[in-house]
Amino acid sequence: MAVQWYPGHMHKAQKEIKKVIPQIDVVIEVLDARIPYSSENPAIKTIRDNRPCIKILNKADLADPDVTQQWIAYFEKEASIKALPLVADQKKQVQQLLPKIATLCKMFLPDRNFSKKPARVMIMGIPNVGKSTIMNGLAGQSLAKVGNEPAVTKRQQLIILANGIQLSDTPGILWPRMEDENTGYRLAITGAIKNTAMEYEDVALYAADFFLKIYPDALMARYQLKECPKNDITLLEAIGRKRGGLRSGGRIDLHKASEVLLHDFRAGSLGRLSLEMPDMIPELRNEAQ
Repeated sequence: MAVQWYPGHMHKAQKEIKKVIPQIDVVIEVLDARIPYSSENPAIKTIRDNRPCIKILNKADLADPDVTQQWIAYFEKEASIKALPLVADQKKQVQQLLPKIATLCKMFLPDRNFSKKPARVMIMGIPNVGKSTIMNGLAGQSLAKVGNEPAVTKRQQLIILANGIQLSDTPGILWPRMEDENTGYRLAITGAIKNTAMEYEDVALYAADFFLKIYPDALMARYQLKECPKNDITLLEAIGRKRGGLRSGGRIDLHKASEVLLHDFRAGSLGRLSLEMPDMIPELRNEAQ
């Protein structure tokens, strides 16, 4: 599914980021722990260049913990990258970021007098991955606007943390066009793309097919199924029958069933599930060969 969703403020944000990035010491990139590859903006790696980076695997409480550990090991193969799984609205977890920032700064800027020139950090990420919630957790108060709809933040914000670290926020940015249809689907399943930019049934069928292959037991338990559906359409039909999607004449409302499946996944009602693993991504699979 190729998605076209690139509001004007995102284009402007990239231009603004490129202007201030020379002043930035450390980049924090917030990813969705359920889709670390698909929620990674390729432009950010280019923009940050060789600056040290902390990759936050947010919503770790919704992701498969074993898969999350695989992603941490993958990311930390690069010496300048540290990966940290957390839940953005858990302030104690967010506070773990501060010592990691300090460690990276001392490691890569050993001659800097931080009392005279505080570290400057920029937080980046695609929409709806929890950047603003993490900023509020670091600041200890609600300074950044938070919402569960993509693209709530539309301008850069600068926050001074208690230890003197200067933290710059950026609007969530997606690349102009996602050519990999798998990436588009995964982003849509997690809610990173506005519902108005996708077809519910199309996205839910993709999700159903994946869950049947990787997490069939989770589906059986959630929807109290006596036997595992044979394919994506029969799964949605079963959900429809169980969850108020049955219409006159015995017809199944697939849109209703699709809403149920996607909502259950996003809410964690299906359990802790991940949509991608390092060994299933084409680029990473090629590296291993």
